[in-house]
Amino acid sequence: MRVVSLLPAATEILWALGLGSHVVGVSHECDYPEEVRQRPRVVRTAVDATRPSREVDRQVRDLLASGRPVFLVDAEQIRALRPDLVVAQGVCEVCAVSEREVLPLQEILPGVRVAWLRASSLAGVWEDVVHVAEACGIRETGVALAARLQAAASDVAARVVGRPRPRVACVEWLDPPYVAGHWVPEMVALAGGVDVLGEPGWPSWRTTWATVAEADPDVVVLMPCGFSVEGGWRRLGELARERDFLKLRALREGRVYLVDANAHFSRPGPRLVEGLRTLAALLHPGSMPGPTARAVTPQDLWTAAGTGSS
Repeated sequence: MRVVSLLPAATEILWALGLGSHVVGVSHECDYPEEVRQRPRVVRTAVDATRPSREVDRQVRDLLASGRPVFLVDAEQIRALRPDLVVAQGVCEVCAVSEREVLPLQEILPGVRVAWLRASSLAGVWEDVVHVAEACGIRETGVALAARLQAAASDVAARVVGRPRPRVACVEWLDPPYVAGHWVPEMVALAGGVDVLGEPGWPSWRTTWATVAEADPDVVVLMPCGFSVEGGWRRLGELARERDFLKLRALREGRVYLVDANAHFSRPGPRLVEGLRTLAALLHPGSMPGPTARAVTPQDLWTAAGTGSS
């Protein structure tokens, strides 16, 4: 079988299922595991992600408003790769190739099958694992992997039972801020917290730092979509002049954290379990091994902005 993956989550699922050798093409964002970097790239973005966060957000909104795609598919390269199966998603056209860009592939690739990932919850992610496995003829392998992932999530939840539940705000973009949705509020609950802004299963939504400050969370988790801890850290300067962000009680108390969104939160795949462990470690120190995260202080913001002071 020859498989083309149009999004990182699908690529990670395929590798976790032991199907990496069957993957013949991937998206521009697929970077895990390391072996995937050797595969041809069949997707590119129309957005300049190196620009400041507010500019990136404007680019995306302009593209969507004009009906143009955020991600561009190289149909001719995909045809040359002769896939039997294409794995795509039908949830968020901001995060990966949209459904309308995938459907034409079936016209130029007669007989090709498309496996759609549609998860908006952790249970949906585990179901997508089984769905991909089934599309590749190894359903039982997918069932076993999904069971292991679900058991790992349940183990995290069991470790924080009975502990105080801090109030948490998860923000998946810095400027303007977006409240993290879909599976993230569920992850907060399993990790022993209460999400004060996000709704389980619902998309992320644009907000303001004034709204976040008004909610007065005990903990704020910054998870800028698509960025690692290092990549997010380089954007901290964008928050140095956000007065409402600087007013956050969580910031004064040293409970604002930057996490690896790219690896552990943005992608609906197997590594969400690592994100869950990170949240539990942040909300309940000592419940889990040290998290993949960095605490953020006001001085960090001013240093990142190049001001050195308030």
